Amino acid sequence: MTAAVTAVGRSSLWSHPELGLHAVVDATGSVRLGKPGQDWTRLVPLVEITATGHGRMWSGERFIETAIGDRLTYRDHETGRIAAWEHTTIRLADPVTGLTADVVLETRPGAGFLRSRVRLVNEGSAPLRLESVTTLTLGGIADGGLDGLTLHWADNDWLAECRWRQAALRDRVVPLSRSAHGHEGRGCFERYSQGSWSTGRHLPIGALTDRKGRAWLWQIESSAGWRFETGEREGAAYVALFGPDDAHHQWHHVLAPGEEFHTVPAVLVRVEEGGLDAAFGELTGYRRAVRRDHPDHRALPVIYNDYMNTLNGDPTTGKLLPLVEAAGAAGAEVFVIDAGWYDDDSQGWWDAVGAWEPARGRFPGGISEVLDAIRRHGMTPGLWLEPEVVGVRSPLARSLPSEAFFRRGGVRVTEHGRHHLDLRHPAARAHLDEVVDRLVGEWGVGYLKLDYNINIGPGTENGSESPGAGLLGHHRAHLDWMASVLDRHPGLVLENCGSGGLRMDYAQLAVAQLQSTSDQQDPLRYPPIAAAAATAVTPEQAAVWAYPQPEHTPDEIAFILAGALLGRIHLSGFLDRMSDDQLELVRSAVRVYQDIRADIPHARPFWPLGLPGWEDAWIAQGLRGEHSTFLTLWRRDGAAGIAPGGGGETSCTLTLPHLRGTHLEPAVLHPRTSGSTAEWDVEEGKLTVVLPRRNTAVLLRLSAAPSM
Repeated sequence: MTAAVTAVGRSSLWSHPELGLHAVVDATGSVRLGKPGQDWTRLVPLVEITATGHGRMWSGERFIETAIGDRLTYRDHETGRIAAWEHTTIRLADPVTGLTADVVLETRPGAGFLRSRVRLVNEGSAPLRLESVTTLTLGGIADGGLDGLTLHWADNDWLAECRWRQAALRDRVVPLSRSAHGHEGRGCFERYSQGSWSTGRHLPIGALTDRKGRAWLWQIESSAGWRFETGEREGAAYVALFGPDDAHHQWHHVLAPGEEFHTVPAVLVRVEEGGLDAAFGELTGYRRAVRRDHPDHRALPVIYNDYMNTLNGDPTTGKLLPLVEAAGAAGAEVFVIDAGWYDDDSQGWWDAVGAWEPARGRFPGGISEVLDAIRRHGMTPGLWLEPEVVGVRSPLARSLPSEAFFRRGGVRVTEHGRHHLDLRHPAARAHLDEVVDRLVGEWGVGYLKLDYNINIGPGTENGSESPGAGLLGHHRAHLDWMASVLDRHPGLVLENCGSGGLRMDYAQLAVAQLQSTSDQQDPLRYPPIAAAAATAVTPEQAAVWAYPQPEHTPDEIAFILAGALLGRIHLSGFLDRMSDDQLELVRSAVRVYQDIRADIPHARPFWPLGLPGWEDAWIAQGLRGEHSTFLTLWRRDGAAGIAPGGGGETSCTLTLPHLRGTHLEPAVLHPRTSGSTAEWDVEEGKLTVVLPRRNTAVLLRLSAAPSM
């Protein structure tokens, strides 16, 4: 990042050469991100803020063109370096309200990303009721206009995560003949979260691409409300990224004189060529840079979990011990006892959870008998928890103070038979600390799957705060609690889960080591989720279920296992009931994973057939490593509702531009007996793969052929 003087009347305070961006201040003191020579009217103020009594200058659905944003003027700036990070803080001030904004821009030398967050301080004499604040704004995208820009966003739902969509931006932001009206439009394209499942509707990620291969990709890091909008401003595209706001999340924040507020972080990636693949590669590198360091990110142990399509929340000593033995024999290195281990209630456990004590009826010899067996078979024991909830029938619902729970209108919130803890309250946090320290410190558990199965709505009202502000406060306390758990137990591994992938954001994943990608139980529905998971989470954090069963054919077992080999294997299934040949198929896949897993934490994802569609017959996902490229290819056809009109083709040709001109030896890693073949056209950079049987998959390694 550099500083320089540029055009007449404007100065570049800061620049990011890789992104081609400058923070430019004009003669009035207004600061905007863009290029020094750009049309100033196309750019957006560096921070846009609405507050009660200080709204927008042009009413509509857009939350740019705000009165405060227009008034904010340059005060000063400074640039420094902390470890590998460069930090620039640009300070702005509003002369009317006394509000100041410190915009912190962060990057690394040579990186193609820019992270932003904003600190607001009320230096005025009166309280200010904030209603929306941008974390990052960018105007002047593609000065040639909106034609030729493609918009990308991802729908996300239970069992159907990471479903990417695309449309011409001009189809979503239609031309309005601005010259005939003298005004911009009032609308925009927006996506936002609803309630406490941050990704229960969409991923907090979006992108614009053009025909030249350029891409602008963004990510918002919040579990407590987020929103992005993109639209047209003076004939060019703009993007504005927000945390929670009043209109969409019931968030407002009263900032008294002398108080401060910090926005959630967001990041922008820009690449000049390579499109979405290159942009997601850069975003993957960024995600690895911002998360908490942990040895799990390098070790990538194989995990067995007893839940999916297996015990389904009904574990007992008798059911678990055979699975423990079989999982160890298959090569698992972690064994997780999922939901139900605490259930001794004749009415069921769903609305009675909270104490997290082992059920004596399920474990007559104590749960330690099973935990010890896991260790004897060379695995680390793990347990499932849903720490933020207390069932309405749990004694804790009566023993903990009312203030330790989410409340709205003075009434404790109830959702699907549960109350929700507010981790800002010391009693709530002390309760969870006692639970975790008992499970980890006394029982020797080394892995916790932290689930989150309710959407509690807009949040909690603690005194006069808004529900959205309460949710943001709890969210930040929750992240702090998770970090403190890892501080006390540095070897512990935390898996983030929200009914699968419904809280799959990088506020959580900067702390947690793994992310459950889905609860999807149909193996033919899982491939588009598994293939697209790397758009939401780094491959080494993406937990993908692999649940082969004794009734499955060899092709079905191989298909199920293939989807997890470029992420994090989460084995399940009744391995103890398998024949020797079936179990050897599982062992073979695990050995392949253990052979290649050292490459995964350094590789970047790509999609040679494009991001997968939900009904696609052929799906491909690759990882581009330093020495090898790995590629998983699925063929789905003939299944009910999947790949209608797929045609039954047995071959698929993929273009791999980064390998064009390289003499390769494609190697089939899994399954060894699939009958698949791969032929490489070195001049065209095209790989043709044959999968002769329907509903099969293959993992390939593409490495340079040895020179003669």
